[in-house]
Amino acid sequence: MRLRYAAPVTAVTFDDPNLVSCAGLVPVMRLAQQAGLHDAVTERVSLPTDKGANAAGKVATIVAGMLAGADSIDDLDIARHGGMGSLFTGVYAPSTLGSFLRTFTHGHVRQLQAAARDTLIGLAERTPLLAGADVLTFVDIDSMLRRVYGKQKQGIGFGHAKVGGYNVWLRGYNPLVATLSTPLTAPIVAATRLRSGNAGSARGAASMVAETVTTARSCGATGEIVVRADSAFYAKAVITTCRRRGVRFSVTARIDTKIRAACDSIDEENWLDIRYPQAVWDEDAQRWISDAQIAETSYTAFAGTRHQVTARLIVRRIRRDDPTQAPGQQELLPAYRYHAVLTDSPFTLTQAEAQHRQHAVIEQVNADLIGGPLAHLPSGLFSANDAWLTCAGLAHNLTRAAGHLAAGAWPTARTASIRTRIINVAARLAHRSRTIHLHLPQHWPWQAAFENLFTAIHPTPG
Repeated sequence: MRLRYAAPVTAVTFDDPNLVSCAGLVPVMRLAQQAGLHDAVTERVSLPTDKGANAAGKVATIVAGMLAGADSIDDLDIARHGGMGSLFTGVYAPSTLGSFLRTFTHGHVRQLQAAARDTLIGLAERTPLLAGADVLTFVDIDSMLRRVYGKQKQGIGFGHAKVGGYNVWLRGYNPLVATLSTPLTAPIVAATRLRSGNAGSARGAASMVAETVTTARSCGATGEIVVRADSAFYAKAVITTCRRRGVRFSVTARIDTKIRAACDSIDEENWLDIRYPQAVWDEDAQRWISDAQIAETSYTAFAGTRHQVTARLIVRRIRRDDPTQAPGQQELLPAYRYHAVLTDSPFTLTQAEAQHRQHAVIEQVNADLIGGPLAHLPSGLFSANDAWLTCAGLAHNLTRAAGHLAAGAWPTARTASIRTRIINVAARLAHRSRTIHLHLPQHWPWQAAFENLFTAIHPTPG
C-alpha cells in the first residue's frame, strides 16, 4: 500500500460532529439495556454521596468504554467523541467515573456482582450463550496473577507465577474467575473476585463455586453440571461444596505418595491409548500410536476426615524418555509421568478424560480479559479495582453475546476480534426525519456480521 501522490493529504482537522469510531456500541449497548443491565444496577447498587448518583449510567459508561477497548480510567473518554452524544445519553467523564469507582466498598462490589449476575441471566434468555445447557454445562474456575507496579496500591502482595518457564514472585493481585460453558458454546464469565497477590488459589473458591452453580441454574442449566479445576483447587471445601450442590466435580489431583501408589497399582492391560498431540492412527492394529495412555481406578480422597470422598481416579501417563540413553540400548523399566484427575463424572473414561483436558479453555478467557480491560487494574483502592474487574466480566459477556447474534464463526471468536471488526467500526451519522442513519465503510469485510447483530437487536421499522 502506498499513498496517492495525485491527491496528497495536506491538512488534518478534527471538526466533524457526525463521525464515530465505534458504531458497534449501538447494538451492543441496546442489547445490554434489553438484558436489564440498567435496571439491575439501579435496583441492586446503592452508593453514598453525590458520587454514587445514577450508578446505572456510570456502570454502563464504564462497560461501554471496555467494549470499545478501554483498559484504564482515562481511556473511558472514548465514549465522548464525535457524534456519540447523538447516539447515547448520560455519558460521564473519566474523572467522574474514577470518583465513582473509588466510592465502592466491599459491600457495594457485592451489589454490583449481583447486578452482573442478573444481567447474565437476561443475556442467556435473549441469546444462545449456553446452548445445550439442558444437557451438560461446565463450570470452570481458575486464578491468575495480574502484576502491578504501584507499591502504594491497596491489597497487593507477592504471588507465584511462571515467566519463560521460570518460577518467579511478582507483586500484584490474584483475581479468581469462574466461567460457564457447554460443549457447543464458548465460556462466559459467571463470577469474579479480586484477591491479594499472595492469596492461595483455593481461597474463596468453595463459595464461588456455590454462587456459580446457582447462576448456572438460573441461566437454564437444567442438565448435568460438571465443575472443573486444576490441582490448586484439590481441596476438601471445593469438593464438598460440589457434593452439597448436587453437581459433578473433575479436579486435578496432586501427585503425592498415595496418588502415585494408586497409579502404579493399575494393571498394564487396563491402559488405553488415546489420541494425543502428534498421535498416529495404525490401520493394521486399529488403534492410536501415542505416548499417552489413560486408565482409571477407585480412590478415597481425604481419608480419615469427615470430608473423605470415594470417586474415580482417572490417570493419564506419558512415557518419560531418558535423553542420556545410548542408541539401541533399551531401558530396564519404563518410567512414566502421571496426571491424575479425581472425578465422579458419569461419562465414559475417554469422554471424562477429554472433558477435563478442555478445562484449559478458561485460560483463553483469562487471555481475553488481560488483552482487554484487565491489561491494568487502574485504581489505588482495592474495592475500586474489584468493581473494575466485575465490569470487565460484564463487558466480556456482552461481547460474547454480540458474537452469537452476529452468527457465522463469531460465537467462538476471540473477543478482541469481535471488538476490532464489529464494535470498533467507523460510521457517519445522518439525521433524517427524527431518526439517525449510520453510514459505515463500503466493502467492510465483516458487513454481514454487523448487519446480523444490528437486525437481531433493533426492532423492524413500522
